[in-house]
Amino acid sequence: MYRFLLTPRWWGINLFVVLAIPFCIFMGTWQLGRFEDRVQTHDAAEKQPAPGTRAAKPIDDLLPVDTVTSGRPATATGRYTDQFLVPGRELDDKSGFYVLNMLRTDGGKALPVVRGWLPGRPGHTAVPAAPTGEVTVTGDLQASENAGTTGVDSAGGLPSGQLGMISAASLVNLVPYDVYDAWVTLQDTDATGSLRPVPAAAPQGTGLDLKAFQNLGYTGEWFVFAGFVLFMWFRLVRREAEAARDLSLGLVSDTDAGTDSGTGTGSGTGSGTDGAADTRPADATDAADAPGTTDTADPHVSADAG
Repeated sequence: MYRFLLTPRWWGINLFVVLAIPFCIFMGTWQLGRFEDRVQTHDAAEKQPAPGTRAAKPIDDLLPVDTVTSGRPATATGRYTDQFLVPGRELDDKSGFYVLNMLRTDGGKALPVVRGWLPGRPGHTAVPAAPTGEVTVTGDLQASENAGTTGVDSAGGLPSGQLGMISAASLVNLVPYDVYDAWVTLQDTDATGSLRPVPAAAPQGTGLDLKAFQNLGYTGEWFVFAGFVLFMWFRLVRREAEAARDLSLGLVSDTDAGTDSGTGTGSGTGSGTDGAADTRPADATDAADAPGTTDTADPHVSADAG
């Protein structure tokens, strides 16, 4: 009954099932692992003290920025040089912009420093001047932004003096010196109080955010796909087996069954002249086959009768 499983058509179906189910299970397990990693990172961050409460360290000791050093207080000494305004940034659901200054260190590299946030639009709001001379700043360390960071304007076309993304890749094209692949946000802003401090953001890929629960949703989808493939395979096998059984019992012809098993022609078909039907009427056929009858009349009998 199950010989059809060895046909070329079913070899292809079986191969697809054998490959599809492990692939779906692998992808579901991988997505589940991503979700578990985020949960563990979130739990570890909850148990550790807030990054801003730790002792400040020199910027060079905290690089490169990772999930452990992100948010840690970093110190740097130098002189403020170029200033950029970063539009399209929100704070407490209000639209505004960051005030960013490049701190040129003694080593020659510059550290992007966000001195604070101002409401409104660049060019329409007065910006406090940066301190002059050599200064030492302490700010929360942040990784360079990318196209997926909230508030980033990666389309370009901003006026001179404005910046859409705080990253070394963007700044090296605007300043004639090397730039740290990180930036800091000051929590102790100017004494006038017009600049509001920008809180440090959690590093990307950590915490139980929407992306973490997307990983959990993808996990369920891949496992459902695996179950669906197995269900459809059993359903096709059952339907094919029932068709083969009905064919063997003579309940249907092979044409009606529509199987591809190649078991030969059914009993409902003939071959050669054995299957040819007699097209003569039944009465004429019986009369022709009756004894003592001929197809033509005898002329002598007809003459005697006359």
